[in-house]
Amino acid sequence: MVKLEIDGQKIEVEEGTTILEASKKAHIKIPTLCYEENLSIFGGCRLCVVEIEGEDNLKPSCATMVQEGMVVQTHSPTVREVRKNLFELIIASHDIDCNLNCLTCSRSQNCDLREIAADIGVTEIRVPPLDKGYDVDESSFSIVREPNKCITCGRCIRKCEEIQGVGIFTTANRGPSTIVTTFEDKGIGNVECTNCGQCILACPTGALHEVYHYENVWDALHDKDKHVVVQTAPATRVAIAEPFGAEPGTVATGQMVAALRRLGFDKVFDTNFTADLTIMEEGTELIERINNEGTLPLFTSCSPGWIKFIEHQYPEYLDHVSSCKSPQQMFGAVAKSYYAEQHNIDKDDLVVVSIMPCTAKKFEAVRDEMKEDVDYSLTTRELSRMIKQAGIDIMNLEDEDYDQLLGVSSGAADIFGSSGGVMEAALRTAYEIITGTELDNIDFNNVRGLEGLKEGSVVINDMEIKVAVANGLGNARILLEKMKNGEEYHFIEFMACPGGCIGGGGQPLPASNEILEKRMEAIYDIDKNKKLRKSHENPMIKKIYEEYLGEPGGHKSHELLHTHYKERGI
Repeated sequence: MVKLEIDGQKIEVEEGTTILEASKKAHIKIPTLCYEENLSIFGGCRLCVVEIEGEDNLKPSCATMVQEGMVVQTHSPTVREVRKNLFELIIASHDIDCNLNCLTCSRSQNCDLREIAADIGVTEIRVPPLDKGYDVDESSFSIVREPNKCITCGRCIRKCEEIQGVGIFTTANRGPSTIVTTFEDKGIGNVECTNCGQCILACPTGALHEVYHYENVWDALHDKDKHVVVQTAPATRVAIAEPFGAEPGTVATGQMVAALRRLGFDKVFDTNFTADLTIMEEGTELIERINNEGTLPLFTSCSPGWIKFIEHQYPEYLDHVSSCKSPQQMFGAVAKSYYAEQHNIDKDDLVVVSIMPCTAKKFEAVRDEMKEDVDYSLTTRELSRMIKQAGIDIMNLEDEDYDQLLGVSSGAADIFGSSGGVMEAALRTAYEIITGTELDNIDFNNVRGLEGLKEGSVVINDMEIKVAVANGLGNARILLEKMKNGEEYHFIEFMACPGGCIGGGGQPLPASNEILEKRMEAIYDIDKNKKLRKSHENPMIKKIYEEYLGEPGGHKSHELLHTHYKERGI
């Protein structure tokens, strides 16, 4: 332990702690721009500089370790003056029309620059802003890049490279003209981007944001000739309340349903229904592969960011990927067949909208293999915008239930929203189908948590089923390399985003580890408090098989609920 003094407070922290971390423990806020937890230290913005007794120069607190007896001032007159000057230089490289565009900026409600300006005490901009004149990059189906807003903090570069292991971003030019771009400035949609949106969560300025679909949804809702239905992903219910001032992890399922009805959707359904359906199909596929010496391990296919990653990076393993569509796409397929037929709705008049924690779902919805399933995919952030635009006070709405039958689900479907949830849901069902006996304990705690890699096993009929869970594409790469080196598994869950869908690229900002923990706890609380906790016990799942699909893995199911994936070049 190291003893030191920060702003007159005597504190004790572990050796190897930075001044920035020590200040947080002392409840002192130091402004940062290029710093983000879980990323390597960059030290580029220098806004976190502090004054250390005995040192001639100010030091960046993010990159300076505490020392015994150190005396630090974090907000001395010198520090405050330097920060103001540095901030003015940084903001000069931001969008020249920032003041005009702040109302429409994707970060207008949670702008890091505006917050830091207030914290530092910046009341005027003395440095004329640069007019960069870059074009907006709209080459991607999921992510828009606005280079004129970029301040080259490098957070997107490090997030994509260090956490996701993809590395599509780089810097170009020098000096004031430095910009973050893609290889040869080809555009995000023309490189190996997985559409995961983690760069959006990392960007502090709105230089990166999702492709917006909510205006298209408004148009559909006001078209009297259209029947518009909506589905909500598991992770949205523990995050939608955050943009309205609620604590992270607040469960607002019923209020979200009520708000969607007020927005004008004809039916409000739950993606959880097709999460249960996914378990029936994917569980059957796993059992068949084990019994018939099929390709193992089986890889889950619920995360479109992960799917695009393996298509680019490890196409030799595509035979391991489940042929099941994701719950989003399964829902669209069921809605445009079973639901449309049951209610005599012309398929061309039916509009299927999804609310997802994910930006990659936008790309998935337009894939050639299944582009007719879902018409528009909105992020959790986009839905919060629509609710605000409609003047709906969501937090004071009475809870309402989803419409049946596509709104009934088990707790196993809810936990899809957290890393390890798909695996746990599948094991609950696979075990009971194979053995014909009920599980004594349906909680598989060894696959839960935010750790990037988790492994475990379950014994089914004297056979040890070895499983693994990876969240974050960097960890997916580690696991695939372990397989290359001979490690054997039966079933692996892959999720593109850290923490799984609770940390998806379309979730509300910010998305710290603490916030992800609270969302995860809420997900498991929902499951724990449900009477129905296994996918195969969902009465509406039984009903749709009896009335329409036949049996899991059967001809009709394969026709509607399964797909294929392909190798992608650079």
